[in-house]
Amino acid sequence: MTVKKNDIHNITITDIGDHGEGIGKADGYTLFVKNTLPGEEVKTLVVKANKSYGYGKALEIIKPSPHRIVPPCSAAGRCGGCTLQHLEYQEQLKLKQNKVKQDLIRIGGFESACVPPVIGMDEPWHYRNKAQYPVSRSKSTIDIGFYSLGSHNITVCDNCLIGSRANKKILDAIKSFMERNNVSAYNEETGKGLVRHILIREGRFTGEIMVCLVVNSNSFKYKKELISSLDNIKNIRSIVINHNTLRSNVIMGDKCETIWGSDYITDSIGDLKFKISALSFFQVNPAQTYKLYSKALEFADLKGNETVIDAYCGIGSISLFLARQAKKVYGVEIIEAAVENAKENAKLNNIDNAEFYTGKAEDVVPLLYNEKGVTPNVMVVDPPRKGCDKSLLELMLRMEPQKIVYVSCDSATLSRDLKILCSNGNYNLDKVQPVDMFPMTYHVETVCLLTKQNINVLAD
Repeated sequence: MTVKKNDIHNITITDIGDHGEGIGKADGYTLFVKNTLPGEEVKTLVVKANKSYGYGKALEIIKPSPHRIVPPCSAAGRCGGCTLQHLEYQEQLKLKQNKVKQDLIRIGGFESACVPPVIGMDEPWHYRNKAQYPVSRSKSTIDIGFYSLGSHNITVCDNCLIGSRANKKILDAIKSFMERNNVSAYNEETGKGLVRHILIREGRFTGEIMVCLVVNSNSFKYKKELISSLDNIKNIRSIVINHNTLRSNVIMGDKCETIWGSDYITDSIGDLKFKISALSFFQVNPAQTYKLYSKALEFADLKGNETVIDAYCGIGSISLFLARQAKKVYGVEIIEAAVENAKENAKLNNIDNAEFYTGKAEDVVPLLYNEKGVTPNVMVVDPPRKGCDKSLLELMLRMEPQKIVYVSCDSATLSRDLKILCSNGNYNLDKVQPVDMFPMTYHVETVCLLTKQNINVLAD
């Protein structure tokens, strides 16, 4: 039987996809259906049919999961952010644990992989210290919210339940500022209009707030008016204009202009302090980041005489955790501004045994190894979602550090890279620990320990 667009099928959801959508089959044909859960029987309308898979819309949940709940957010199911709000939190953690395990087995070939329960949050709400709100104008009003899943249509949402409680008051103030001063919103189709995005950062443990407007211009004439509109909001320490005139999906431009207060705010992870600028990469969930980095530090098991290379080091957050227990740490990061932040953060925390280098990890690490003679006892990698560059993996195999600590935001590319590192008995996958950095979504961070040995400690 051929499945076509506009067909209606009753299907059973058996799995969850990478974007939190349910997966089921109609006569052997795979359908992805938003807002559905494993075990549910769903009356599904086929809205798009490709050759081997398609997308469906749930018309009716015939048999709901016993773990289904009513999402507390009015935008749930429409906003592209929280794709699992309709699932009990403890079940979310079980799904993520299973995802990591299945990826390790299916992609990495680690058939006996032992994946412990995910380290979750006691309170999985209002955890994000950063939010980026696209701005547009409908016929009658300015729309501020988030992109719907798979599109650039804005779902209006000014009171996100995983964002800071301070965000709504800031968004209301900026919306009033725009209406009062007739400030235009950006139109993606025409490339015209001024305000593209609103970025809000908050120090979870300091309470300091940065407000950043991303504008489609190389100048901004409403500085006094914007500052005045935010004047009565507590804890704002920085107001920044980011200039982005490119017609692309990239949110932030390269040029930032501080129009009030400081160029940065501060926050902490454990007892380390960090300066965070508008363009800095900083983990969005500091409470869970501390648990993640503590686990990475535990896996590294440093004794004080080790040389460590930290690839993809960002603003130096993991590097500085490691430096306090290592002899020397070399951090490598492609973004120059992040490297400058890392150097400042080292000074801020009185750490003098960490050096930071700008460039691609696959370019800089070979220079450290071949030209500076840096031979790491421990290698730490925390790559973007695409995983490590293959040449870096090959170099790690040549350098033969005793331990590799791999921190990943995508268990699929993690499993692919681990397969390369553990092939031919080079390294053994010693420990695995998932950490829930993003409650209400299907994303999960994982930290792994690889050791230069041949004992398979993952055997059941």
